[in-house]
Amino acid sequence: MKPIKIGLLGLGTVGTGVVRIVEGHSEDLERQTGSSIIVEKVLVQDVSKLRAVPIDPDKMTDQPDDIIRNPEIDVVVEVMGGVEQTKGYILEALEQGKHVVTANKDLMALHGPEILAKAAEKGCDVFYEASVAGGIPIIRTLIEGFSSDRITKIMGIVNGTTNYILSKMSQEGAAYADVLKEAQGLGYAESDPTSDVEGLDAARKMTILSTLGFHSEVALADVKVRGISKVSKEDIQYGKKLGYEVKLLGIAERSDDLISVSVEPTMVKTSHPLASVNGVFNAVYVYGEAVGETMFYGPGAGEMPTATSIVADLVAVVRNMNLGVNGQRGSAPYRVKKLAAAEQISSKYFVLLHVEDKAGVLAQITQIFAKHEVSLESVFQHPNETNPKAEIIIITHDANQARMNDVLAEFDRLDVIQTIKSVYRVEG
Repeated sequence: MKPIKIGLLGLGTVGTGVVRIVEGHSEDLERQTGSSIIVEKVLVQDVSKLRAVPIDPDKMTDQPDDIIRNPEIDVVVEVMGGVEQTKGYILEALEQGKHVVTANKDLMALHGPEILAKAAEKGCDVFYEASVAGGIPIIRTLIEGFSSDRITKIMGIVNGTTNYILSKMSQEGAAYADVLKEAQGLGYAESDPTSDVEGLDAARKMTILSTLGFHSEVALADVKVRGISKVSKEDIQYGKKLGYEVKLLGIAERSDDLISVSVEPTMVKTSHPLASVNGVFNAVYVYGEAVGETMFYGPGAGEMPTATSIVADLVAVVRNMNLGVNGQRGSAPYRVKKLAAAEQISSKYFVLLHVEDKAGVLAQITQIFAKHEVSLESVFQHPNETNPKAEIIIITHDANQARMNDVLAEFDRLDVIQTIKSVYRVEG
């Protein structure tokens, strides 16, 4: 078999890992694919810059066309990030008949269907395993492992930064701002952490997973997003007392062909496997009608875990090339998207209220729940020396979002309720 030549768009942390694996595992990769894999060209901004991995200077270029329009290059591996410019590079590479491997979650969340349509038109592969959950092979699992099943729910921790912050807040009783600062110092959080802590990164990943899992074109705008910046250490402490851990969960559900997707801090029962996923690790829980419950766990980011997923995709492309079956992986959406309304989405809820400490308050609160047909699983009142108001914690049974919104709106108008301190979805 002829050697397969790849062009690498970007040589940052992950790109460096790709080069290390391709060159360091060359014999293993050749035995697995039947072809040697060669890094032919690497696109960088500064060709003179010293690199963490040795590369022949003649292979470095600052001109995208040296890769995209190079007839010698078979596969383009994109690890440069960005959206609009990168989208142009990838579409042009596909137009030139080149296969594409990318780790770009933003690109695939926003323009995945367009890119996959172009790949199908040109008979090319586009693989993007590394775009979600780093070293966990969740995308390949959804496409291939669940091909004979019908997925009803995907629920997971898909952002390591927020999981690190919430884990530290739980384990050490620390405040959000203090742990965020620590995470930035360790390099787990960016100097501008908005994308992570406000749930945007997780939302992009859930867009990809739900599109694949439900075979419908889920858009980023379809995802209800709420981040962790308002999660207090008191919320976490109360949750722990009641047997819950707070996790930022991506939750995608399908019932009667109606889809709902959200990213939100959630009270997870400590008996559920996701509750024990700590630090920067990721985990994705998948429910199938036939298989039941499955969970996939591992590192969600980092040079080598992410590079491992990229090279696994590269191996799949090369195998397809040698078999002559590129462009035949059926991952494009084919079902009409039907989004569930608030009346059709149900879950349990955790509600923390600060109320007037006087007789009859609890009765007024429970009457409002009853009025809107929301039943209660448990009600607790905790003394708090730092708060002169009474604190009431309520856990509901399953209630639809519309009714719960009506309850909260009525609480807002009730004089005896000082503050609706916290409201969280409950899982597990």
